[in-house]
Amino acid sequence: MGLRRKSRELALQFLYGHDVQEGTCSEDELLARVNEFCTCFPVEAKAITYAEQLIAGICRHRQEIDSLLSRSSHNWRIERMAAVDRNILRIAAYEIKYGKDVPATVAINEALEIAKRYAEPDSVGFINGILDSL
Repeated sequence: MGLRRKSRELALQFLYGHDVQEGTCSEDELLARVNEFCTCFPVEAKAITYAEQLIAGICRHRQEIDSLLSRSSHNWRIERMAAVDRNILRIAAYEIKYGKDVPATVAINEALEIAKRYAEPDSVGFINGILDSL
């Protein structure tokens, strides 16, 4: 597994927990929580930097990202989506819109591979459809 995949998975795990706890999105507070999270769970140190970049970027642009996802997900409000799906989508949408060094096809493929590992089987098609329309 590549380093960026590990970073995306770390970001997903953190964002999922943060989302379920309905945490705030203050960037400084969030990054402090990332460091705390990384001390409690086994993570590859090299994966932390890109995970922090993803988490901070998603925090910074969350309203825009959620708005993009809402427009692309017909009949599904963001808050009705499964927390895992919602955060996989946020990571991919961030990379597509703001990741200058990540081609959209790579962001989508990575999201689908992560969904196969962490989400429900039906989620892969759901996530693919939304990201494809982005």
